[in-house]
Amino acid sequence: MKRALVAVALGVSLLAPATAAAASTPAAAVQEPAAPERVVLVGIPGLMWSDVTPADTPNLWRLAAGSALGSLSVRAVRRDTCPYDAWLTVSAGVRSAVGGACGMAPTPEADGEGAVIPEFSWLWEVREQRDAGTLGQALHAAGRTTMAVGPGAALALADREGRVDVYAPSPAQVTQWSRGDVVAVEIPDLIAPYISADRLSDVPERLSPDARRAAVRAADATLGSFLPRLGPATVLVAGLSDHGPVPHLRAALLHDGAAKGTLGARSTHRDDMIIVPDLTATILARAGVSAPPAVVGVPVDSHADGGSLQERVAALRTADVAGQTIRDTTGVFFTALAVMQVLFYLTAFLLLRRRDGLSAVRAAAVALAAIPVSTYLVNLIPWARTAQPAVTLFASIAAIAAALTVAALAGPWRRAVLGPLTVIAAVTAAVLLGDLLTGTPLQLNSLMGYTGVVGARYYGLGNIPFALLATAVLLVTTAAADGLVRAGRRALAVALVAALGAFAMLLDGWPGVGSDFGGVIAFVPGIAVTALIVAGRRVSVVKLGAFCAAGGVLVMAIAFLDFLRPPASQTHLGRFVGQVADGTFLPVISRKLEAMLSTLLSPNLMPVVLAALAFLVFALLRPGAASAGVLPVAFERAPMLKAGLLGALVSGLVGMLVNDSGAAVLSMALALAVPLVLSAGIRALQHGERVPAA
Repeated sequence: MKRALVAVALGVSLLAPATAAAASTPAAAVQEPAAPERVVLVGIPGLMWSDVTPADTPNLWRLAAGSALGSLSVRAVRRDTCPYDAWLTVSAGVRSAVGGACGMAPTPEADGEGAVIPEFSWLWEVREQRDAGTLGQALHAAGRTTMAVGPGAALALADREGRVDVYAPSPAQVTQWSRGDVVAVEIPDLIAPYISADRLSDVPERLSPDARRAAVRAADATLGSFLPRLGPATVLVAGLSDHGPVPHLRAALLHDGAAKGTLGARSTHRDDMIIVPDLTATILARAGVSAPPAVVGVPVDSHADGGSLQERVAALRTADVAGQTIRDTTGVFFTALAVMQVLFYLTAFLLLRRRDGLSAVRAAAVALAAIPVSTYLVNLIPWARTAQPAVTLFASIAAIAAALTVAALAGPWRRAVLGPLTVIAAVTAAVLLGDLLTGTPLQLNSLMGYTGVVGARYYGLGNIPFALLATAVLLVTTAAADGLVRAGRRALAVALVAALGAFAMLLDGWPGVGSDFGGVIAFVPGIAVTALIVAGRRVSVVKLGAFCAAGGVLVMAIAFLDFLRPPASQTHLGRFVGQVADGTFLPVISRKLEAMLSTLLSPNLMPVVLAALAFLVFALLRPGAASAGVLPVAFERAPMLKAGLLGALVSGLVGMLVNDSGAAVLSMALALAVPLVLSAGIRALQHGERVPAA
């Protein structure tokens, strides 16, 4: 009971201040803009921190020495971001994609000293990019003069009519840089592949190393040719887009004479990472213009860092190495995991029928269940800094999983039926909850987390971590509840399941912590089903539907509280409420539904789902033939274990239907739950009634 009260008290202490702040802030509150400054955005699409060196980019290097530096995730809508999409995202202040015509931005037509993007209305009339022109329109409405150099820059600053006030095709043709209050400059040397490509699919793989180095030097020389002529201004330099089919983290810096250290934003909850819409918000804020509601980015901010320039740049290069390593190896990892899972179930089926090799099957089950949490713990090791990051990554995961397996099977809890299960589940839950409370550093660049390169999620609980957290929490709580029920304290057991489950669920869904929309919808029915079974009550389809609806109502209430905060402080939960209010939420729902359906045929995910479910169903319907009665023995010796397993399956199934990761949610719930339950049954079968249940 004390543990439940402590958990509830901690949850209240964490959530109450945020709730009060949200409730006390009027929905229409907008941060007052600062005094206007001249702002210059220099877009060098494709630029990475690995390109920036004292020898090859002396101008950039000198500028970086007095600037705040960060990684820029350029992910818009598609897997990689072409220059057109990137500049359009700056224009809209929200992730944007032009569609099949992706490539270079259109060439403006001269109109006096300015220019007009031809058929600019085509973007929202045909391509449904209704926010195109948001930045330029806001600047013009506030009386700011826009100056664009290059087609991409013109697209970024064009107003709703497609117009910029001053235009030049290249920096060499600019005679007076002070003519614009807000200036955008395009330096296209690194994106030469796009210049000759009509479609995204036509883009060559990449520039050769020598060609890339020459392009970087040319881009730096162009920057150096006009940088001293800009006059007093805040300068943003950004590697705005990808330069081929392989996405990367790009370079970003802010130079205003004061900012140094690292460059981050509340949009990413990282001190060293920003997204493209943050550039839009920063330009508006520095120009003294209030950001329109459509802008989802927030102004960037700098954070003190005592490291040298070389150390800061090296850290940002390492961040891209980590992201690329995860991107390159994720498919291999999940394929290997699927193969191991399927082989495990086949082997367990054969061995358990003969009651042979029970100890080996039990050890393999615990080891498999230890792999997921090991993919997060490995980020406590600087594997990305080694000479062979991929090898170090996999070797370290294997070592951590082996250590957890030994600890689970050899500790003082080894004789208990639920001992190893409780250890692995508790470690998994503790690591993920601790990661949530510290800003999710372990999920970033994790094989079962997400990367900054992907750009869809930068903070909070990802879909796979949600599946693992929900499963682990429900298994741990029912393991504790099992002892309470057998001691005749069923009411306390139910309270424990409800309290600890609710605490984890609130952390999962709370804005700025877990920020997980679909997770709350899936977590609520899982907790409710588990609590009902522990209480000895019957679960019906009607009740299950009511629990799912309750999860939806709860998450919308949380999202509404987030919506009440100032726009710059909102997460995607609050912004979704705004999209519902203005009727623009359907594309979001459509995109997530499409992503969910695409996972149902995944060769890496569905084998895990099918193998685990087939084993479970066969083992329960034909216990003697399939598993020597292992699962029935486990449920007999630890009756509440069934409640945890069924609750986890409910959360996994609902999570599959309401999250864009789809089958990944259910497959990971099964990958953790079924081996652990099987290991408990084997332990009960090995020693019968002589073994304590907990």
